[in-house]
Amino acid sequence: MQLGHAGRDDLEGDADLAQEFLAPRGGGGQDDGGPVHVDSGVSIGGRAAGIESRSARLVSGLPEAFTLEQCIELSNSTNAMNLHRIACLGFLGWVLGWPAAVGAADRPNILLAIADDWGVHAGAYGTPWVKTPAFDRVASEGILFTQAYTPNAKCAPSRACLLTGRNPWQLKEAANHICYFPAEFKGWGEALAERGWFVGHTQKGWGPGVAKDAAGKPRQMTGRAFNARKATPPTRAIGNSDYAANFIDFLEAAPADRPWCFWYGSLEPHRGYEFGSGVARGGKRLADIDRVPGYWPDDETVRHDILDYAFEVEHFDRHLGRMLEALEQRGLAENTLVMVTSDHGMPFPRVKGNTYNFANRVPFAVRWPRGIARPGRVVEDFISFIDVAPTLIQLAGLSWAETGMAASPGRSLLDIFQSEKSGQVTAARDHVLIGKERTDIGRPQDGGYPTRGLVQGGWLYLRNFEPTRWPAGNPETGYLDCDGGATKTHILAARRENPADPHWALCFGKRPAEELYDLGRDPDCLRNLAAVAELSARRDALASRLFAELKAQGDPRMLGEGDIFDRYPYANESQAGFYERFMRGEAVKAGWVSESDFERTPLP
Repeated sequence: MQLGHAGRDDLEGDADLAQEFLAPRGGGGQDDGGPVHVDSGVSIGGRAAGIESRSARLVSGLPEAFTLEQCIELSNSTNAMNLHRIACLGFLGWVLGWPAAVGAADRPNILLAIADDWGVHAGAYGTPWVKTPAFDRVASEGILFTQAYTPNAKCAPSRACLLTGRNPWQLKEAANHICYFPAEFKGWGEALAERGWFVGHTQKGWGPGVAKDAAGKPRQMTGRAFNARKATPPTRAIGNSDYAANFIDFLEAAPADRPWCFWYGSLEPHRGYEFGSGVARGGKRLADIDRVPGYWPDDETVRHDILDYAFEVEHFDRHLGRMLEALEQRGLAENTLVMVTSDHGMPFPRVKGNTYNFANRVPFAVRWPRGIARPGRVVEDFISFIDVAPTLIQLAGLSWAETGMAASPGRSLLDIFQSEKSGQVTAARDHVLIGKERTDIGRPQDGGYPTRGLVQGGWLYLRNFEPTRWPAGNPETGYLDCDGGATKTHILAARRENPADPHWALCFGKRPAEELYDLGRDPDCLRNLAAVAELSARRDALASRLFAELKAQGDPRMLGEGDIFDRYPYANESQAGFYERFMRGEAVKAGWVSESDFERTPLP
């Protein structure tokens, strides 16, 4: 079985019957490296029915022997950084009245809309150069989250976290991009289907990669596929899937006596783009862009690239709007939870596949008229993709124990849904963990660029475990950990004229073992403060909290076993061992980058 990058593939067919590998989307768009499998799988997690199992499952690694009295004592500890205190606060929430599982009569249907490579760019977030009326409507009629994060800014591992409720370092092979998904980790889509829900999806579910159960049967991680409807795309680089019509097909197939869950997996705004389409077809102007991040040059090429990306974001949003209309026409809007997000930031240098602010931070809005108190709120709590599974499992009225899902360190968002507060709702939601392993090939022995990070209190701390490696992949093999496109090509060309080009250094150059950024003053993460003596106490405190939580979650990097992630096989055999094969002259292809991305000789 062979598979490549998953962005533009027209993923039709029922994964229960066959895993089909289809041509890339669009006619004339960038080839993403051959046939791809994006598994259709989703799983849901909740809370155990008994107090004892709740305490054991709330945070992976929390000792089962903790009693209620011990948790109360620890929760009153003066050490705010104490990991056990954090775990016990969550445990006490379940015991002392945080939202319980939803009853059968109140269970909402679920529409989860996830874009492919969309950053925090929407009207609701104040972005002037992209129009997102459907997303803005979900936010205004529900809750807009300003600090939502994926633990990993690459497609497959990000979606794995979303489905399982576990961080990537807890998912073995699924920490890596294009992996063989471990059969032991169930997702919420599968759990819901097992409990009688009608579960379906259109286009990209989990992936790219291979997901089979213990018997070798393809898994339906996001349920049955609905991909029959087609429409003429607005550019030659956008796929021809009529996502909204496919959703209507799903609604017509859904039994009236069963709750349903639908995964809208857009292929946009993943690359490639039709250059200049944002202006020529979208009616945009280069001057619409209020600010170009400091790690890219501010010129016409980059601005066109940004607007082309924006045009594809709007394509995703238009189909979302049609889906909202379909719910209203059928009288389903009142009790349907609509959750809209993206797997990670935009497919540009120093964003997708990285661990900086705009890589892991994602758009996130939720609407549920029957279940959200005081809609129109803006919430600043830090939330993570690992919180989605506990939320959906709880909404389904299930305990975590009965799902068969592995323990999750995530926590349900129902306390936020049921609160009437804006701003910071739950004090304990004050940080998120992020990280990465192999987010693509192109380094010797298919090695990754392992990083772990903590975002808290307006600061980002990063620990790079292999700083001698190239973060975007080796230059001589095309910087494969960065998708090809106009901005990438432009920056690489600038370095060839000026080896000291600052944008190349920021996007493609090597990085130190530690990084520290003041996100309030430096949201682009341009000035590394890790070596500033006056900030050493802050740096060390963030590092201490990060490593304590990683140890509690069993991260192999904390146990001296981090090389296991590099040893996990790459699931596309036609591209595995890319570096060694390319360097010895084999014509191995990487269709997600441009031929000009390859440096003629290795760089120092």
